[in-house]
Amino acid sequence: MYEYFEGTITVVNPAYVVIEVAGIGYRILTPTPYAYKEGDKARIYVEQVVRENGMTLYGFKSQQDKVLFNKLNEVSGIGPKSALAIMAAEDNGALASAIESGEVSYLTRFPGIGKKTASQIVLDLRGKMGNYVAENLFTEDEPVESVFPALEDALLALGALGYSQKEVDRIKPKLKKLPEMSADEYIKQGLGFLLKK
Repeated sequence: MYEYFEGTITVVNPAYVVIEVAGIGYRILTPTPYAYKEGDKARIYVEQVVRENGMTLYGFKSQQDKVLFNKLNEVSGIGPKSALAIMAAEDNGALASAIESGEVSYLTRFPGIGKKTASQIVLDLRGKMGNYVAENLFTEDEPVESVFPALEDALLALGALGYSQKEVDRIKPKLKKLPEMSADEYIKQGLGFLLKK
């Protein structure tokens, strides 16, 4: 079981990053791939998920994000992909508050999360998130510049998170009107537009 990898980021992709450690490249699925930049040194906290069809590594910027991922992944009806999509908005404090206060409508804004699943999240996790809210453990990372065309990569990443092409196309004009920014920041802005539906 791995706790974290520390090494050099060699690949940044809409759905994952590759971190090289001691000459070995590990492919890690992460909710915020464009928070990393090729060539940067990084520490990624990882969770290894083993299924019949193989092993997958999921990675996070902090230990607290890893804990939140595991809590979401334990909820009936939530798999790793849905947990990543929920966490991609990076407003984990608001997420924890919504769960604690039973705001089902907030949770249904995420792709693949219907009212039934949102209610299950509240049922399973309410009362277990208070420490996240109280201690304010979650912090937003500073955006970094992407080495790829930022907007196009952000749109691909939103698709990888489970949003339909129609939804992505709907917000594309809004993102184009924004000042030029990193892919990670475009993703945050895009998620903001998508969650307002």
